[in-house]
Amino acid sequence: MDMFALDDALAEWEAALPSLRGAARLPLLLPLAWHLRQRDTGRALQMADEAEALLPAAALSPDETGVIAARLHLVRAEASWLSGQLQAADALALQAGERCAALHHHPGRADAHWLRAWIAIDSGDHARAEQELEQMAAAARDAGDRRRCAIADAVNARWAVLRDLSSAQQRWAQRFTAEEEELPGVASWIYDYYGLAASQASDFGAAAGHYLHCYEAALETGQMRMAITAAINIGLDFTTLNDHHAALEWMETALDLARPTGWPRSIGACLTHTADTMRRLGRLDATAELLREAVRILAPLSGARSYATALQYLGDLSLDQGEYPAALDAFRKLEARGDALGHADFQSIARRGQAHALCFLDRPQEAMAAAGRAAELAQAQADRYNHVAALRVISLIHLRHQLPAPAGMTEPNATLHFLHQALAAAGHINGYTLPADLHDALAREYAHIGDYRKAYEAAQEAASAREKTHSQDATNRAIAMQVQHQTENTRAEGFHHRELAASEARRIDLLQQTQATLERLSAIGQEITTHLDAGAVFQALDRHVQALLPANSLAIYMCDPGCDTISRVFGIENGQPLASNTIEIDNPRANAARSLRERTEIYVADAGPDDIFLAPGTQLMASALYVPLLVGERILGVMTVQSTRANAYGERERLIFRTLCAYGAIALDNAEAYRQLKDAQTQLVSQEKLAALGALMAGVAHELNTPIGNSLLIASTLLQKTEELEQQMNGSGLKRSSLATYLEDARKAHELVMRGLTSAANLVNSFKQVAVDRTTEQRREFNLWQVSQEVIATMMNRIRAANHRIELEMPDTIVLDSYPGPYGQVIANFINNALLHAFAREGSGSMWLRAHAPVDGRVQVTFRDNGSGIAPEHMSRIFDPFFTTKLGQGGSGLGLSISYNIVTSLMGGLITVHSSREGTTFTLDLPLTAPENKLPSTTHIYH
Repeated sequence: MDMFALDDALAEWEAALPSLRGAARLPLLLPLAWHLRQRDTGRALQMADEAEALLPAAALSPDETGVIAARLHLVRAEASWLSGQLQAADALALQAGERCAALHHHPGRADAHWLRAWIAIDSGDHARAEQELEQMAAAARDAGDRRRCAIADAVNARWAVLRDLSSAQQRWAQRFTAEEEELPGVASWIYDYYGLAASQASDFGAAAGHYLHCYEAALETGQMRMAITAAINIGLDFTTLNDHHAALEWMETALDLARPTGWPRSIGACLTHTADTMRRLGRLDATAELLREAVRILAPLSGARSYATALQYLGDLSLDQGEYPAALDAFRKLEARGDALGHADFQSIARRGQAHALCFLDRPQEAMAAAGRAAELAQAQADRYNHVAALRVISLIHLRHQLPAPAGMTEPNATLHFLHQALAAAGHINGYTLPADLHDALAREYAHIGDYRKAYEAAQEAASAREKTHSQDATNRAIAMQVQHQTENTRAEGFHHRELAASEARRIDLLQQTQATLERLSAIGQEITTHLDAGAVFQALDRHVQALLPANSLAIYMCDPGCDTISRVFGIENGQPLASNTIEIDNPRANAARSLRERTEIYVADAGPDDIFLAPGTQLMASALYVPLLVGERILGVMTVQSTRANAYGERERLIFRTLCAYGAIALDNAEAYRQLKDAQTQLVSQEKLAALGALMAGVAHELNTPIGNSLLIASTLLQKTEELEQQMNGSGLKRSSLATYLEDARKAHELVMRGLTSAANLVNSFKQVAVDRTTEQRREFNLWQVSQEVIATMMNRIRAANHRIELEMPDTIVLDSYPGPYGQVIANFINNALLHAFAREGSGSMWLRAHAPVDGRVQVTFRDNGSGIAPEHMSRIFDPFFTTKLGQGGSGLGLSISYNIVTSLMGGLITVHSSREGTTFTLDLPLTAPENKLPSTTHIYH
């Protein structure tokens, strides 16, 4: 039986299986179970169970039965391996291999060694993995199986590349034939080796091509784990080639393949590399969230290379965030993993990362030692990419710290010396676009020492590098990737914005402008349109206008409601902010108003006193350019740039400004839409709070009816008795027995009235305290039991009406310095949530509110119900705003979201939830003293 089969073969077996009965199904169940083991692991296990049950009834020899049983053991072993149960998988694979060896079944023995090799790899034991692969190759040779031999050699070759590229190439470069490269089950592993070798040699364009062959062959033969890994590796190569959007598409392609499998190693690897791509795109919050999930998933596989990669990216993220102690810790852990694995890339990266962190921790000597070792390791492996990175860190260390000059220094200072070394090393990387920031660093350093000619040349090289980053080749790769792998959804939003901005730019019809300028502007546009805050858009526009154009003044005017006036919402003149001013749309002298009215660009090349409408507090400029801010046919406002120099804006400058206005219009329109959405959300939250207070008032009113009504009835009865007593006294005479009866009735009536009015008064006091706390969110010291009792008292009407009950179990000695009103709202939300979601319409349910102080300074409050629980697929979203399963049935989706924000951001605590079919428990871990000005938390905790 082959290790891997094509989809066509499986389709034939699947079509033939339904017509067979009993033991006649066994010849098809066995290959289906084997070849579905990664395509559909759950179904493969079902077929393995059915096949094993049919074995006793099959007319087979003991040896044949033993071989089939061993193969089914391998199916189960691989399923355990993929799910991360490495010890169980290894035991099953060992048992299957020993049975195959006893039966002299060499293909089965080879497959058992193959599986045990991958289990060892995921355990971090690469020495044992290499031994297992050698034994696999030996078993395959005993079986005369060239395909299995080639697969074993290809995997050995790929791991050898990670240890020593030069030695691996000498041993394996000529090993594989063109015929073997055409075999689908073998090709994926050969091209995986080719791709890794090319990556290690810094030939990233070729590496992506090899991995694409690997990906397609793996999908065709049902090797889903290999397909996922290949997609990740393609993304990594695009990342290195500075095409991060194409890289993100490949990472998401891998994640789309991995998520349905539930395999921790594959999902963790996808999350890890997607996170790094997000980091390079500047989306640090998304990066942190993905890395936390990846580390959690990969923790049981801490010996695997994937876990080491997660450590690397954690270190990179910490560097980007300026958290240098955390970065140092992550890279030191990575060094230990890299040394244990024997992988030179991790060994170099770990030391380079430590050097970077140590540099900013003001430990320059240690930083230089680590960076030097990183450069040596990378250079020894001909790993030019990591060599460049190490040299750049060394230049950074010399820039920040006064250190002795290096031997043989050929530049004016050490920083320039190492930057030029990095530039030289980068120049030998095939297909690699030299990063613009490397040239920018050279330009800054030359400018610092006063060599402005070289500074200008370096700045020109930086501009050229930015142009190449967005070359047509990268675009073609992204388009081809989109067509082949159907990743339109991933591309859609960013592609839409870029195309919309480009269409605005095309309206200016300046075909004489160069492609280089347009691509530079495209890169700027991508940055501007990522902002969803108008202030950030203004700052980005100002920064790029100042960098690209002669600009003494920049102003942005936006249309006021009704479009009768325009107001300056942002203005800078000679580095100083301008105050807001308003211009009538029909002002005949104001060029900004005219530009908006006529929806046209206005250019004043050499202004006289009457050519420019001088706003109060501004300087008269010699030239000015006005461009309307348009999104489709909608006009948002006008942007103007002005200079004290006449004829400051030629065709090139006007092209740049028009394009920036197009990008700015899109970004400002997006920012306004986002602001409206946030306002709508805020309004909904406020409505939710008011609705909760209204429900509280209605409940209290109902609760007051009973004691007050009873008191009125008793008082009226007592009045009647008093009148009767008065008649007797004024009439025939008052008997002693009648007076005694009256006094007894009066005493009882007074007791009942006092009891009812006292109950009403207590309820009113509770309501007053809860209502005031909720509306003012005042901070004060309060007794936890008392406030909890008051909240429950205000909710009892709803609880009793629904035929449910609630118990309060907490000591009356716990005192908090915190926010009783928001705390009460959280408890009320829990009760409302239970009443709406937890209990069936018929029957009664129970709720419990308990508290205890497990450690000094904290209190733990739990709310539990014995309802139906929360569905597992909803657990990750219950704290999301507007998420509800009862939309239109009384659920707003805001209650638990508000509760989460109150607990984590206002009260400084944590909220966790555990749910099963027996009910749901919310746990609040609160400090007895709430923190001051605590920022909102971003982490939900689930158990």
